[in-house]
Amino acid sequence: MVAPNMVDAVRFAGGWLFDRVMAGEEVLVLTADHGDLRPLRILGAHAVDLECALSSPVQGPWPPQAIAVGADSCGSDSRVRQIVLKAIDDGLADVRLWGDQKTAGLGDGIGDSPVLHRLSVAARAFKAQALAAAAAPSHGAAVVTETFRRGESLRAAGA
Repeated sequence: MVAPNMVDAVRFAGGWLFDRVMAGEEVLVLTADHGDLRPLRILGAHAVDLECALSSPVQGPWPPQAIAVGADSCGSDSRVRQIVLKAIDDGLADVRLWGDQKTAGLGDGIGDSPVLHRLSVAARAFKAQALAAAAAPSHGAAVVTETFRRGESLRAAGA
């Protein structure tokens, strides 16, 4: 996952992150936020410095099984946008975006398909605790679904 900060990661995709961890996946959150790591640890995710990860010649395990990205991160950093576009073109990862797709700079047709993730009861509880640890407004903790836009090319979507 790539998020501008930890609070956004928890608010927009915390339940999805938790459910992936519970499914046995290793979840990494690339963020420039160097604050308190407790919110991510509560969800079972690991924080990785965004700049170090993007500038490293070794790009970690590829292809990842899933990528979630804030649209603003795609729009503001061409390296993030390239990672997302490569994952979409390869078609091997579940690519999900949150936020205003117009700011992502991914092109027409990418991010047009909505997808909902229904949070497990445990994910809702852990997300609420993570939001509290981040001192973030907890109104996002009551949601039972998180809304993403599916990152897929028109070719992959069958258009």
